Amino acid sequence: MTAVRSFRTLLLAIAGLIFLPLALPVHAQDSMPTAADETQRTEAGVMAVDNHWSLAEMTGDTAWLDQMLLPEYRSVGHDGKVHSKAAIVAGAAKRKGTSLDQAEQKFAAYRKEHPYGSAVVVHGDTAVISFYDPTLGPQNGVKSSDVFLYVDGHWHALYSQHTDVHA
Repeated sequence: MTAVRSFRTLLLAIAGLIFLPLALPVHAQDSMPTAADETQRTEAGVMAVDNHWSLAEMTGDTAWLDQMLLPEYRSVGHDGKVHSKAAIVAGAAKRKGTSLDQAEQKFAAYRKEHPYGSAVVVHGDTAVISFYDPTLGPQNGVKSSDVFLYVDGHWHALYSQHTDVHA
C-alpha cells in the first residue's frame, strides 16, 4: 500500500477511490451536508467540519479545503513524513468531479465495513478529534488525531498525526 498520510486518506484508499498522494479538498461548501452548524464552537461544530473535510477530500473541493486548512497546516503520516497544506490541496484537485452522492455512498460503506470511534475535546478555541479502533478504545487504539483552532468564527485544521494501530 502506498504511504498513507492520514486516516482520511486511508478512508479514500479503502473506499475504492484512487489514492492521490497529497489530497484533501471540496468545492461547494453549501453543497456539503453537515449534522451541525460548522461555526459552533462546540464538539458538534468541530465534528461537522471534520465530516465536511472527509467529503471535501472525496469530491475535490479545493476552495473549501484551502480556507479550512490553516497556512501552517501539517499532516504527519504513520511513516513520519510531513505533508503541507499546499501538497494536500494539490492532491485533492485531482478528485474534482466526484459527485457528493458517490462520496457519501462510499464513505457510508467504508464506515460500515471499518467501524471506528471518535473522541472530541474542546478547550477554548482549540479542539482535538481522535479516531480510534473501537475494539481497543480511545486510550489504546488511536489511529489519527486532528487539531483545530477556532478563528474568526470558524474551525480551521492546524495539525494531523496518524499512526499504525496494532491490537
